[in-house]
Amino acid sequence: MPDDGPQHSGGMTGSLKAARASVVLVIFVVAVAILVAVGTRSSPTKPSSAQTTSTTAAPAGGSTTTTAAAAASSTTTPTTARHGHGATTTTTAVPHATVSVVVANATTTSGLAAHYSTVIGAGGWKMGTPIDASTSQATSTVYYAAGQQAAAQEIANTIGVKPTQVQPLTTAAPVNGVTGNDVVVVVGQDLASAANGS
Repeated sequence: MPDDGPQHSGGMTGSLKAARASVVLVIFVVAVAILVAVGTRSSPTKPSSAQTTSTTAAPAGGSTTTTAAAAASSTTTPTTARHGHGATTTTTAVPHATVSVVVANATTTSGLAAHYSTVIGAGGWKMGTPIDASTSQATSTVYYAAGQQAAAQEIANTIGVKPTQVQPLTTAAPVNGVTGNDVVVVVGQDLASAANGS
């Protein structure tokens, strides 16, 4: 009777070698993928201590715009940094002291416009006298004049107003006599509840 042992053993060795080769190939592919991912990662940019930063996300392969606003800065300095995949990031410093802001109370709770004027003014913005809105509002809104959207968004972030509630300043805003202001904050019942809870 022939001995099948050595043939069977040789077959196992061949399939064992193929399995090892497959494992080595998989490890190699994973290692290359990790190295490529690490090599193409963009280096983070760090704003100076006098700046606060807000970032707008862009779709993959697009560009991202970051606007940094400096409370004590007196100049506007655009800078451009290159990131992976050809995307460009533009940073523009906006001096807070040059942006005029007025806060209007659109609730029946007394002192809200003054309270939020103090909160916003702590960021170095040029604050106007607090006023009352012409109608009551359930939801707060931050309105901005032409070219002041970044400032309005930063102020909205400071007081907890959602990005969808940052809107262009038009005659539809429930506030009278705010012509010439860069940003108008209308404090609604949602911020009244937040102020009473703090």
